[in-house]
Amino acid sequence: MTRTRPTAFHPPTSAETAEEIPPDNPLTTKEGWSAFVRRAPEPPRLRGGAEWLALPLSRRVIEDERRRDYHADLPLVNTPTIQKVIAAGRLLVQLNRHQISARRGAILSGMSGTGKTTALTQLGRAHEIAIRKRHPAQADRLPVIYVAVPPAATARMLAVEFARFLGLELPARANLTDITNTVCSVAAHTHVDLVLVDEIHNISLATRTGAEVSDQLKYFAERLPATFVYAGVEVEAQGLFAGARGRQIAGRFTVITAAPFAYGTPDQRRAWQALVATLESTLRLREHAPGTLPAMAEQLYRRTGGMIGSLSQLIRGAAILAIETGTERITEDLLDLVPIDYAAELAAASTRARPGALGRAAAL
Repeated sequence: MTRTRPTAFHPPTSAETAEEIPPDNPLTTKEGWSAFVRRAPEPPRLRGGAEWLALPLSRRVIEDERRRDYHADLPLVNTPTIQKVIAAGRLLVQLNRHQISARRGAILSGMSGTGKTTALTQLGRAHEIAIRKRHPAQADRLPVIYVAVPPAATARMLAVEFARFLGLELPARANLTDITNTVCSVAAHTHVDLVLVDEIHNISLATRTGAEVSDQLKYFAERLPATFVYAGVEVEAQGLFAGARGRQIAGRFTVITAAPFAYGTPDQRRAWQALVATLESTLRLREHAPGTLPAMAEQLYRRTGGMIGSLSQLIRGAAILAIETGTERITEDLLDLVPIDYAAELAAASTRARPGALGRAAAL
């Protein structure tokens, strides 16, 4: 089987794409989402030794801070999961274009740290960029809605999340029907054709409230001429496909699994090394030699358990420490100083306790 090497995603740049996402405008608002779609930060210039030493100290401080900010948010790596989600999502949008009801959707499911939210938002970003290129004169068009299911959500709370994304000001006493009708009217007027719903595992069909939230989502899907794509933690184990409601969801939604990278076969090891090499290529460190991180691929796998989120945190953290310490390169000692999530630490400890377990477990 041919494997696609991961690549760093570098979208078109312009003066306005360097816009930061305001802290009070998260992705779950149209303003935050719009800033996210347009944002394409330029990699900072990397100055050579003599040129760097010739800079005034104040200028060096500014440029170091810029590089720390850059490494805190390295360019996205276009992983196989992201590629699959974007391809499937955009195909479903095409298939649903002329469907009146029973539109098909997708559910992205997997362990925490496998890049589900990243894949979901990159699907929305790719779709919106394509739509805006196709309809450049329609500035008021809003192709994508992105919401997250709140903990202990009710049907009304979910509807309010849709209204909040659209920036709708509703009376405090507005009932569920009023909110839903307003959301559907505005969404239709602005040509919404892709709805992304994150944290879907917060819906439990085993409870009456959870069933009502599921019904509200279904009602939105019937009212809006849009493709719905969900993401959540191991949704198969959360009862989302149980009972009559679950069977209906299972009959309309494709499940895309987001899994950790494996390391058991030569092809899997090469895929992991390619991912590490791609991340390394985005670094802006003066003394870092290309090939250093791929040479530590197995160590990085043992430390992260193949989780893309953990790997990103590890490399980004080490890069920031490399700038702060003045070493300007990532070393094993710096990697050891970077804290990562508890799940990755447990996986690493388990592997160390069972010699030879790395290849066997990763191949499963």
